[in-house]
Amino acid sequence: MQKPAVTIMVKAARAGGSVLLRHLGKLDALNVVEKDRMDFASEVDGLAEQAIIKELKRSFPDYGILGEEGGAQKAGRGGGKFTWVIDPLDGTSNYLRGFPHYCVSIALTENGEPTHGVIFDPIRNELFTASRGAGAVLNDRKIRVADRKELAGSVLVTGFPPRERVRAGAQLECIRELLRDAEDVRRTGSAALDLAYVACGRLDAYFEAGVKPWDIAAGALMVREAGGRVCDYRGASLGRMDVVSTTVGQIVAGNVKVVDPLLKTIASSGYAKTFG
Repeated sequence: MQKPAVTIMVKAARAGGSVLLRHLGKLDALNVVEKDRMDFASEVDGLAEQAIIKELKRSFPDYGILGEEGGAQKAGRGGGKFTWVIDPLDGTSNYLRGFPHYCVSIALTENGEPTHGVIFDPIRNELFTASRGAGAVLNDRKIRVADRKELAGSVLVTGFPPRERVRAGAQLECIRELLRDAEDVRRTGSAALDLAYVACGRLDAYFEAGVKPWDIAAGALMVREAGGRVCDYRGASLGRMDVVSTTVGQIVAGNVKVVDPLLKTIASSGYAKTFG
């Protein structure tokens, strides 16, 4: 049975998804801003976040909010006991180009640890949900990470965030080494969906640096609840998910039998060393 908090999160995610779908026919008219080099946001991101927050606050007015577009907002700021971590449009670049691969991501954290997560793909009407200790679900069906036994033949996914281009050479060397065994390394443009796809077995593992809490909070919980392992490039646990760290966020997620050799390649290729 779905947890009460998840029911509210689902309603909020669908409200955000409805905003995204309503604006699909007028992408050319949207106001787009460049938050950082090659890092864009549109007015739709903000409108979707507003719709999400409105639904969440109806039931939980005192919980904190850490949103990609709104930052840390009062009514419990990021870092409090309970905080919503929201990405109203994960995959903005895809969305603005009409590339149908993006989602809404919402996590509820308790003392920085995700306890519930929802990832909603409005194009495919796919709803991924997870609660700590209760497993992960896709459209009412329990999901598990893939059971691949080794790196050989695996399909991996990564990203190339604009803020991480200084390490692109080391990352590409890592990918070159991975392709000796892996079937393929893909790049989809949505960290949250990458994690959801790992959780349901469509992809074997995901790794990326330069991620923020709103990119991965819901998805990290989803992979764990689907039987996978989640860690940073050195195999350590991730930090708090309700505050934005000054260090470069890293994540590796997948079946433990794929994650272990993936971590070894990240290290042996020299990629891990670039983070100090």
